[in-house]
Amino acid sequence: MHLMVTAARMAFIEDRSQTEIASHTGLNRWQVRKLLADAKEQGVVRIEINPPSRRRPDLEAALREVCRLRDAVVVSNEGVAKAAGQYLASCNLSGVVGVSWGRTMSQVARWLPQGWAKGVQVVQINGTVAPKPQDWHLNVAETFARKGDGQFVPLPVPAIVGSAVTRDVLEQDRIVADVLSLSRIAQTVCFSFGAVETSALLASGHILPGEHDRLCSEGAVGDVLGRFINTNGQIVDGGLDARTIGLTFDDLRSRDRAIGVSSGAEKQNVVLGALRAGIVNVLVTDEETATYVMEHFHDR
Repeated sequence: MHLMVTAARMAFIEDRSQTEIASHTGLNRWQVRKLLADAKEQGVVRIEINPPSRRRPDLEAALREVCRLRDAVVVSNEGVAKAAGQYLASCNLSGVVGVSWGRTMSQVARWLPQGWAKGVQVVQINGTVAPKPQDWHLNVAETFARKGDGQFVPLPVPAIVGSAVTRDVLEQDRIVADVLSLSRIAQTVCFSFGAVETSALLASGHILPGEHDRLCSEGAVGDVLGRFINTNGQIVDGGLDARTIGLTFDDLRSRDRAIGVSSGAEKQNVVLGALRAGIVNVLVTDEETATYVMEHFHDR
């Protein structure tokens, strides 16, 4: 282990060649190469790509005006999650904060700085999907709470259930009802968007292939907290929506900060729909999405 740390320090901090490391340690180059590979595998060395989050104040101002937003953060595509974490840290939040789950939100949680808040209560604002060995299913709310020296409050129910009656019964359960009540007093909520083509709800079995096909044929472009919308921000399937557990669009409209985080062309139309529906008042996104939604916001 001492040799491994020595070799790693020389290679990645002092920028020494493997030949130099071999000469210093008495090893041969093959042994140095193996040692450095083991250092990465065992977590002694962790290499991170730190994307820039250079903001575009011109696009941000235009986006706020066109889409009537409280705030906007626009960066390059690779820096969106990091920018969202920085934005949350800059808000000096306290009390209850609501968050969703998903691939994008797990990246936001990863970039959220340690100590971003002090003693916050972080509540999950929508039901979840069955755990799978995928990075995007990391417990976002738990990470938010741990980094904010706070408490994590899960919503221990599926995102979408089999019937509206089942949803009603679950929401009347004391534990579930308490979590939903807590999520409704969170004046800051942060969530991402799901593209209909790559829906995690389809992959997890929460919606069936036939339901997915019907959603697409009826104009669904993606979901917000499991609620599928078209480009005008209208819920596409009322029956499916009645089976969905979590905050409603009316809940989102009444938040002080409803922060939507999105990047990538596949989600541009669902972001457009969410903006038209008025369920987002802070948008953190990439330059291409910002430009797209501004160009089409008034198209009807």
